[in-house]
Amino acid sequence: MATPVTSPAFLSPITVQPSSKVTSRSLQCSNRSALHDGFARNSLSRAPRMSVSEVETPAKKTDAGRAVIVIGTRGSPLALAQANETKRRLIDAFPKLASDGAIEIKIIHTTGDMVLDKALADIGGKGLFTKEIDIAQLKGEIDIAVHSMKDVPTWLPDGIILPCMLPREDTRDVFISNKATCIEDLPDGSVIGSASLRRQSQILAKNPTLKVVNFRGNVQTRLRKLNEGKVDATLLALAGLSRMGMTEYATSIISHQEMLPAVAQGAIGITCREDDQTMLDFLAPLNHKETKTCVGCERSFLAKLDGSCRTPIAGQARIDEDGVLQFRGLVAKPDGSEMFETTRSGKPEDAIAIGTDAGIELKAKMGEDFFAV
Repeated sequence: MATPVTSPAFLSPITVQPSSKVTSRSLQCSNRSALHDGFARNSLSRAPRMSVSEVETPAKKTDAGRAVIVIGTRGSPLALAQANETKRRLIDAFPKLASDGAIEIKIIHTTGDMVLDKALADIGGKGLFTKEIDIAQLKGEIDIAVHSMKDVPTWLPDGIILPCMLPREDTRDVFISNKATCIEDLPDGSVIGSASLRRQSQILAKNPTLKVVNFRGNVQTRLRKLNEGKVDATLLALAGLSRMGMTEYATSIISHQEMLPAVAQGAIGITCREDDQTMLDFLAPLNHKETKTCVGCERSFLAKLDGSCRTPIAGQARIDEDGVLQFRGLVAKPDGSEMFETTRSGKPEDAIAIGTDAGIELKAKMGEDFFAV
C-alpha cells in the first residue's frame, strides 16, 4: 500500500522561475566523439590551479581571478539545490573553502532542459541533460559537475570520470493528486502526467484504462500544471522533493513493491576531468562508498540491457543489515502488457558483476523484438 503523507487539502500555487523554452526540433543523441567538436583535448586553456594542500586560510581566488572550484550544474531549482549541497559538503570537509568566491556555481543550460514540448525519447534521450556540461568540463570552464545520477548515460566521455557520489536519498516515488490518495483510487480513464516510460509501464500494468501523458519540466512546473487541472495526478521522485524541502506536496509514498525506482534514483554524482588530481583530492572525502557500490550495480544492469529513455527499465540495489547486496531489476513494455523481473544477492565487492549478470538474464528472456511497436 502507498504510505499516506500529511499534505495540504489542495496544492498551493508555486512560484515558478522563468525559463527559456525551445520549440520542437529533430535532435538526436551524439556519440562520445561529438563532445570534442570545436576544441582539441591537448589544447585546453585552464587557469592556474592550487593543490588541496596549497589552499590558503581562508581560501582565495587564484591569481587569475578564478574560483578554487567551479561547479557546473543545470539551472533547475533541484539541480541548484544539489549543487549547493555539494558546496556545503566541500566546505565541511575543507573549511578554508568557506571564503567568498572560493567556490563558484556555474549554471549550464542543456538541450534537455530547453526542449520541453516533446518526450525525451523523441529528442535523443538522457544524454541531452549532460552533453553541454561535459563539453564545458572538457574545455576547463568548470572543474566538477553535479548530476542527478539517473540522468547520466552509462558511458562517460573520454577524459571525464565519476569518482564521487553523495549519500543517497530515499529512492521511492511519490503519488501527487487532488483527486485520489493512490494510483489504485483513481477512476478508470484518469489522466496521469509523467515523462517516464518506467513509471508509465508500471502504472498501466496496474490499470490499463489510465492514460499517461507526457509531462515534462521542473518539479515546480509539474505541480503548477497539476493545480491547473491538466492532469489528474502525477508521480515524482521523493528524493527531489526532500532536497527542496517540499515533501508536504506528496499525497502518498509508493513502496518499492508497487513501483520499482529508476536506476540510480536518489543519487547525486560528481564528475571531474580524469587528469585533475586537485579535484580528485577535494572529492575523495565526499564519496559515499555504499551509494557508489549500489548505483554501480544498477548502472551495470542498465548498460547490459542497452537502456535508454526509450526502454522502461527499473533497478534497485541495497546493502542489507547483514552486509549482503540485494538487487531487483525489471524491464517492461511501455504499455505494461508484459514485464520481466529478476533478483540477485551477493557480496558488495561483486556489485558490477551482479548487475551485469541480471541484465544478461533479462536480455535473454525478453528477446530482440521486445520493444518493437
